[in-house]
Amino acid sequence: MAESYIDQADKEARKRALEVFRQRFREVLEQIRRGENPFLMLPKRTLSNTIYDERRKLLLLGPEKLKRSFFDLHEAKKFMQTLLMARIIFEALERDEYPTIRDLYYRGKHTIVYREPGGRRHEENTWDEQRESDAVIRDIEVLTGLLREEMLILSKEKGKVVGDMRIRSGGDVIDLSKMGHGAYAIEPTPDLIEFLDVNAEYVLVVEKDAVFQQLHRIKYWRQHKAILITSAGQPDRATRRFVRRLNEELGLPVYILTDADPYGWYIYSVFKIGSITLSYESERLATPQARFIGVSMTDIFGDPKSGKKPYLTEQERRNYIIKAKDADIKRAYELMNYLWFQTPKWKREIEIFLDKKAKLEIEALTSKGLRFLADKYLPEKIETGDWIE
Repeated sequence: MAESYIDQADKEARKRALEVFRQRFREVLEQIRRGENPFLMLPKRTLSNTIYDERRKLLLLGPEKLKRSFFDLHEAKKFMQTLLMARIIFEALERDEYPTIRDLYYRGKHTIVYREPGGRRHEENTWDEQRESDAVIRDIEVLTGLLREEMLILSKEKGKVVGDMRIRSGGDVIDLSKMGHGAYAIEPTPDLIEFLDVNAEYVLVVEKDAVFQQLHRIKYWRQHKAILITSAGQPDRATRRFVRRLNEELGLPVYILTDADPYGWYIYSVFKIGSITLSYESERLATPQARFIGVSMTDIFGDPKSGKKPYLTEQERRNYIIKAKDADIKRAYELMNYLWFQTPKWKREIEIFLDKKAKLEIEALTSKGLRFLADKYLPEKIETGDWIE
């Protein structure tokens, strides 16, 4: 039974991807057969063509298109790189392979030797560094409308999850409540995970892996009926997609816990509205309903304007806060320019940060006692609705 499941899941994923590839690249073949200049039309993956949809609360690609043609001196190499990578991915799908992005880099990396009419010899590499081949993969994602995960391209596992939940992956039923002191590593193809049953009321995403481990050890997820996830810093695509599915398919509220600094707040925004680099994938990776639960500046210092009391005493603030670096301050000013950080609550948070020029790590809260974080701070903020959206 398990064997038939894994065969069927992969078979269907490959079938869908192969069909999309045939449709998208068929026109190029027809152009060549007609003796025309072959070209591809794809959305521009540029900052200027990235827009913030305030109604849907998502970063999306705009309407601008790029024509990539074979007989265009400026686009010829990119055109050839795109077709080369598309061929490699297509062949991997046909052969039932699971390439990594590093594999794809090496499979396409070679040198083309040619001579000018006068006999001068030239060499041209398909690509020199992996960042070039990665960019081509992103172009193919935009062109086909497929995530690389849907093409069964693998990447390093990063995010982890525990909770009272059963899933099916690779034909096996996995109980996420019975992971010992460890956790389930979210696989790089999260759409092939089947949710079987869940006994949870919300999802708590923790930026820091160490804090995730602490909460897991005391079984926070069982006591508070939560699905506990760590992104271990900047979230990878699989973790973002997994969180999106929990919210979208199971209706579970999502709360994000990060350090109290501009980099932690940006991690929250990547979960919520997407990233500028991958704006073309926001509709499947971002979770617009995600809520920032902390750590916030008003948690540290309170807020006379709203009457909010701080969670830290004056002595604790002196002990725990860290002086902000120039890079932190620069990042804060950058956040102020993003439309999604221009809400009254976020403006207030950044205003306090720039005034105090201080930041605080989640671990400072555990220094008050792990039970303070688990039994007071988090439950109290969720119960009172003290979060930022």
